[in-house]
Amino acid sequence: MWSYEIGKIKGIPIKIHITFLLVLPLFVFVFSVDNRFGFGDFPSPYNYIWGLVTAILLFVSVLLHELGHSLVAMRYGSRILGITLFIFGGVSQIEEISKKPSEEAKMAFVGPLVSFVIGTTLLALYMGLSVFMDGGIIRVLRVLGFINILLGAFNLIPAFPMDGGRILRAYFATKYPYTEATRKAAFIGKIFAFIMGLVGVFVSIWLVLIAFFIYIGASEEESATRMKSVLEGVKVRELMSENIVYALPDMRVSELLELMFHTRYAGYPVVSRIPENGLITVDDVVGIVTFRDLQRVPFTQREIVFVKDVMNPIVETIDVDNDVSEALKKLQGSTSGRLLVVENDRVVGIISRTDIVRALQILSVREET
Repeated sequence: MWSYEIGKIKGIPIKIHITFLLVLPLFVFVFSVDNRFGFGDFPSPYNYIWGLVTAILLFVSVLLHELGHSLVAMRYGSRILGITLFIFGGVSQIEEISKKPSEEAKMAFVGPLVSFVIGTTLLALYMGLSVFMDGGIIRVLRVLGFINILLGAFNLIPAFPMDGGRILRAYFATKYPYTEATRKAAFIGKIFAFIMGLVGVFVSIWLVLIAFFIYIGASEEESATRMKSVLEGVKVRELMSENIVYALPDMRVSELLELMFHTRYAGYPVVSRIPENGLITVDDVVGIVTFRDLQRVPFTQREIVFVKDVMNPIVETIDVDNDVSEALKKLQGSTSGRLLVVENDRVVGIISRTDIVRALQILSVREET
């Protein structure tokens, strides 16, 4: 949400978040008025033109940094959902990061390495060309060279969700179980975030914002890893609801609301025909309808609006023998919040985010006990 795809590189979707569009003019302005790391001493409008060029090339550098992560992750078998540029830079959406310490360390380190290579190359060009020429291009080489080296060094700070935090976790993972390694690395990341935020109060509001981002990232990484650990080995068949109540496309919204009142479910598969012997195949299902869909229908229209008018035609499925962690991944991008559970092309159950959250709560308490 709020991200827009602008193209693909090596099959990886490249997206721009709306916050990127908000921060880009700010970077252009800063580069345009700053004398040391910008073009403040250039006459107008050239200072703004070179400021725009530098801002765009800076985010291209960030994209290459993230692309380095993604390509190494793909080499180790991970699926890349996309790379998104946003207010603080970029992020690679990697579906499953390798738990092998050596592979995670390499994947994490290659990003800063790309930044260092870009930075040193640009600075070398700057030193070589500045002897013979001067102007905007030379200043761009110098500014981007320094910033890329700073970017590489900053990302090596041992704090989640930055690359240094992942390298630190990879180190801890050689000595402790993966969940414990994540907990230790996240704790150190939170300490760095606290110190950075404290310094930022007296130095710069940007440091405070970055510290907040790091703290939240460390907490989310810790929670996600613990969640995967708790759900490890749990199969979809153990959590799914086997009693499937279906809806028909030509049911009125008022009729489905009455059915919801009696069955107490908040989501139903919509089938094209009344199933024989209660057996539903994947091909029979034409959509999913939820209580939220019905809520959007005004009270005065519930007798004239049909289920087919409000249902979600996107039907997502998962195999009955898949791990619940796989279901959770699918549900993260699901619009209905539900997956049909299938076995040999037959629908045998339904699983929702609520089912998994409830199971997580119970399993977490059981694990603590």
